[in-house]
Amino acid sequence: MIYLDYSATTPVSYDVLESYLKATKDFPGNPNSLHSLGIKSKTLLNSATKQISELFNVLESEITFTSGATESNNMALVGTCLANMKSGNHIIVSKLEHPSIYKICEYLETIGFEISYVNNDQDGLVDFEDLRKLIRPETILVSICAVNSEAGIRQPLKMIRQIIKKENPQVFFHSDMTQAVGKTPVNFHDVDMASLSAHKIFGPKGIGLFYKNSRVKIEPLIHGSGKSNELKPGTPPLPLIVAFSKALRIALQDLDKKENFVKRLNEKIVSELSTLDGIILNQTKYSIPHILNLSLERIRPETLIHALEEFEIYIGTNTACASGELSTSVMALYNDRRRAMSTIRISISYVTTSDEINRFLAYFKNVYNKLNHLMDN
Repeated sequence: MIYLDYSATTPVSYDVLESYLKATKDFPGNPNSLHSLGIKSKTLLNSATKQISELFNVLESEITFTSGATESNNMALVGTCLANMKSGNHIIVSKLEHPSIYKICEYLETIGFEISYVNNDQDGLVDFEDLRKLIRPETILVSICAVNSEAGIRQPLKMIRQIIKKENPQVFFHSDMTQAVGKTPVNFHDVDMASLSAHKIFGPKGIGLFYKNSRVKIEPLIHGSGKSNELKPGTPPLPLIVAFSKALRIALQDLDKKENFVKRLNEKIVSELSTLDGIILNQTKYSIPHILNLSLERIRPETLIHALEEFEIYIGTNTACASGELSTSVMALYNDRRRAMSTIRISISYVTTSDEINRFLAYFKNVYNKLNHLMDN
């Protein structure tokens, strides 16, 4: 099997799974319970939270564990808007966000909030001048992803924050960092809020993280019992949290070395596939090497994907949550609907091998040429 859909999800690593199983087996108590088993579990929960807080240099109280980035995004956008609606009703997002952000914005519009979509330049970066113009007294929130999930565009969050705070210091800044963490350096202090998901970094599905600066006021979306966190009441999923902490520690080790290796693999793919007729590269100088987006001029993306699948080669279309739909990111970059409707996404990891890439390229070119030949007949 050759798996090249790491931006959709990753397999759980052995070390992470081992941590999950140990926490499940040896720590059965509810961290909210007062007896010794509960206290033992609470101690482990606090230790895992502390480890994560130290990785990102933030307070433990600023971390909330969620079911994943989609829930974290809801906390950030809906929670912030509900808590600050007396200050304003205007939100700004980019045109390169994950589909979950746009769905949340659609909901917020139904309850009276106004959404503005900031333009991007030809390289995919947020248009700083357009952002300045969009910020106004009633703006309460800006949400811009750290790395785009379709074309891998990395945004300069620190610079964006400076622009936001200069125009209106009261505006909160959120970033979905799901596709950035473990691939490229991130700094939680560049934002007021951030969203992460464990299953993108070889952690288990069903656990994510919401970072909220202690100065940010949020309205809880879930109400219930449990003392662990006012934003997320109930019993903390201790084994998932412990596994997430382990996955983060592994993901952030030797980041530069891992990124340079992935860059070499990316360059190999680009060098060979860019010579094929009917393939257009959708990347800019700000695309991280882990995500490679292509448009197919003559072949339907799903046809190629299923043809490769017969050889146990797995790639994706735009994002896993919007598979088979128009790529909003490619549309924002090139304003070409046909190009945006025919994308595939090859996503690489530091665990991908050179041999896998060589075999993938051989199969890809063979399958692609056969499908192209069928189109000619």
